[in-house]
Amino acid sequence: MRDGQATRRRILAAAAAEFSAYGIAGARVERIAAEAAANKAQLYAYFGNKDALFDLVWEDHLQVVLQLAALDGDNLPQYAGDLYEAWVQRPELVRLGTWARLERTPTGHLLPESMRDQGYQLDKIAAAQQRGTVRADLEPFEVLSMILSLSMTWSPASLTYTATADESRAVHEQRRQTLVAAAERLFSP
Repeated sequence: MRDGQATRRRILAAAAAEFSAYGIAGARVERIAAEAAANKAQLYAYFGNKDALFDLVWEDHLQVVLQLAALDGDNLPQYAGDLYEAWVQRPELVRLGTWARLERTPTGHLLPESMRDQGYQLDKIAAAQQRGTVRADLEPFEVLSMILSLSMTWSPASLTYTATADESRAVHEQRRQTLVAAAERLFSP
């Protein structure tokens, strides 16, 4: 059983890299299996098909985002900065989301329905609004959408500039401070 679990983990890691680089349509099961030191039959036995494998990789990486940046409704500016750091350290998270948006869900909610409550965490924003620490004239989902977009200013989804982990800590700290200050101005009551 251990070997089976190790093979599954290798396939998931290889699939994440493949989907991140090539998207769903461009990803090749043969490359995933080869990179994972597995075979296509194992991949299909464990995950069903390429689409099901993408779904699992996408949901797995959404969980990573939740772990890397914990939403605190009373400190949304910090959350924007934490998300920026997550995008810099794990650019594949943004790429997977971009591919999901382009190839799967061109409009509407991006998160799978099964993860919306957990992933969006709108109750935390609504509670902060009730406590008076976040502007109450915006819907919680609007606040979250703007925080996420703000945090991606220099992410792989940026239309102007993509930051990398290779840039100096000082540059990243300046960007983080800029994001935090902007979020404070936007969402403070």
